[in-house]
Amino acid sequence: MKRIHFFTAISFLFSSVGFSQSYPPTKTGNEVDVFHGVSYPDPLRWIEDMKNPEVELWFKNQAEYTNQVFSKVNGIEALAKEWGDLSLIQQEKYKDIYFRGGIYFYKKTLPNESVGKIYMRKGKDGNEELLFDPATFITGKMLSVTAIKPSFDGKYLGIGYAEMGAEIGSLIIVDVEKIKVLPQKFEPNYNGISEWMPDNSGFLWPKLATSDMTSPELFMNLKTMFQSIDLTKPSEDFFSKAKNPELPIDASDFPVAFATDDMPNYVFGGLFSVQNELRTFYALNDSKTKKSLTWKVLSEVKDGLVGTIEFHQGKVFAISTKGSPNLKLISTSLENLDWDNAEIIMPERKETLQEFVKCNDYLVVVYSDGINCSLHKYSLITKKVEKIETPLSGTYTLSVVDRKKNEIMVKITSWNKAPTAYDLDLDKNTFKQSMFSKPSNYPKAFDELVVEEVEVKGHDGVMIPLSLIYKKDIKKDGQNVCVMEAYGAYGMSSKPSFDFMYNTLATKGVIIAIPHVRGGGEKGYEWYMGGYKSTKPNTWKDFISCGEWLIQNGYTSPAKLGGMGTSAGGILITRAITERPDLFAAAVCNVGISNALRMEFSPNGANNTKEFGTTNDPTECKALYEMDGVAHIIKGEKYPAVLCVAGWNDPRVIPWQPAKFAAMMQLNTATTKPALLKVNYDNGHFTEDKNVTYLDFAHQFGFVLWQCGHPDFQVK
Repeated sequence: MKRIHFFTAISFLFSSVGFSQSYPPTKTGNEVDVFHGVSYPDPLRWIEDMKNPEVELWFKNQAEYTNQVFSKVNGIEALAKEWGDLSLIQQEKYKDIYFRGGIYFYKKTLPNESVGKIYMRKGKDGNEELLFDPATFITGKMLSVTAIKPSFDGKYLGIGYAEMGAEIGSLIIVDVEKIKVLPQKFEPNYNGISEWMPDNSGFLWPKLATSDMTSPELFMNLKTMFQSIDLTKPSEDFFSKAKNPELPIDASDFPVAFATDDMPNYVFGGLFSVQNELRTFYALNDSKTKKSLTWKVLSEVKDGLVGTIEFHQGKVFAISTKGSPNLKLISTSLENLDWDNAEIIMPERKETLQEFVKCNDYLVVVYSDGINCSLHKYSLITKKVEKIETPLSGTYTLSVVDRKKNEIMVKITSWNKAPTAYDLDLDKNTFKQSMFSKPSNYPKAFDELVVEEVEVKGHDGVMIPLSLIYKKDIKKDGQNVCVMEAYGAYGMSSKPSFDFMYNTLATKGVIIAIPHVRGGGEKGYEWYMGGYKSTKPNTWKDFISCGEWLIQNGYTSPAKLGGMGTSAGGILITRAITERPDLFAAAVCNVGISNALRMEFSPNGANNTKEFGTTNDPTECKALYEMDGVAHIIKGEKYPAVLCVAGWNDPRVIPWQPAKFAAMMQLNTATTKPALLKVNYDNGHFTEDKNVTYLDFAHQFGFVLWQCGHPDFQVK
């Protein structure tokens, strides 16, 4: 096929928000799906064949066209540079911190580095030693570390890495004493090692069926493999559908096995997916007799357990939703499992239980009212519950660096407060700034920003929390550019957290609005269920209600309002603008699901049927149609400007999902406002490389600000 350089033939006739369009041509077909007697046309089915050279060329032409458009817009590169400069005033950032075998292991990223390196330190006062540098490991490859996990004795370190945001990659082992990467590689790997065996005899690692990120088999029939510490021996299937036909493992489940030094004689398995309710098993692991494992049920969907499970002296602790939409912490014994009559450790409260962790003698629990958190501890010795006074208010995130100590790390942040990590001594209830936390001095303009928390009445009378960040001197005259972004899926909350990209935009007079829509977990389990499968329309209707409120109260106007949604938030944004195109000036669908009827036929689709539904079920199929942005585009409608972003190496939302929405918009919108497809060939669902990230989001936010008339982001 002869390549046509469309961008060289275009005469760009720019205005403040639109220009004469001459998109790369997109052919249409006659494909139709028939589900339960209903026909669903899909004229762009051919784009799903991503290994077809014609499709690859179409993506490339779209990407070049979009790049040419952005090259004509002021402010984008300057915004990316501003974020890059801000990152340089940050101190080093730490992540994935473990203390095992007397050694601290961690990932550290210096201000001038794009990706982090792996280090170790023998005790808090030991010298820091570099263990692994992904930038130099393979010449000519841009790698990033996806996960690390040291053995319990600290002699070995497992490192998962991938290329250019792909996530699917390889697992290697480092001999810590020799600081040497051993020659064996374990692949295709997803997220490193699940856990080492407590006796350090080997490790468990998740193996994918293929490394082809376009294959529908990518996340099917995953296996947990056991690898002996003698790396010359082959890995063995340890926990999988093939290995364990007696267990109810679906091909789309992630059967992940793990171990814990709290109960070293047992191994545990979980069937993980986007489904929140835990399905777990346990088995006695008698390494001396080498008997085959006999798996028993630890929890089922009906038990209503979510989050994490912890163990202590034969007892099992978990978070329960049963009869408690705001969640409660309960416990039963492994010997006599009875979740229906479990001991209530911390009853349901008005606030939502967010998470809990275990260290040597305590459980520590975080509750949230949606904005601020509170911290409580439960003594495993005295059985008493005590509230802990904290040095700062905001969002709390907990991590346990050393499970043998009565100390945890508490990271505290909020919309306008950069994160600070503290070491919390649970015996004394005292906080000390962690050595893995260094403060940053951000511009004084950030201190002038206002955070406002309001509630908005939704379409059905339900009150929706809405967080706002803006300059304190803004006028409510409807002339402010407003960027509204939300998610609303999987029960995940949009917790208040510091984002200097948001704050930078706010200093430029932009209002940042974060609606806490249903489908998230801000108001507990029922809030999540209010935006799930057949109730999913509440997710985008809540978003619309918040947009209407902002306009009615003078914060912005339809000509100044832009909406954004990422990943599962693609459902939210594509349906918001197809239901209310008059409400928005611009929209960004970032690596987003936009063709819900076809999602289950993508590499990560079967797993997501538990969250969104399947076309095999007539009720769920109808719900999927309601979620489908592509299916709701109408010929001749005046839609807002649209930017769809695809990550070429994305294993979660395959590029043809946002691509089909962009193409359908190009074919059908009645306005001159652009409908663009940005293709990130150096990216996946995301990437650790901050330089790539800053430029990507500068394009996204810059597009919205351009189309909403911000003076700094107009045509050159």
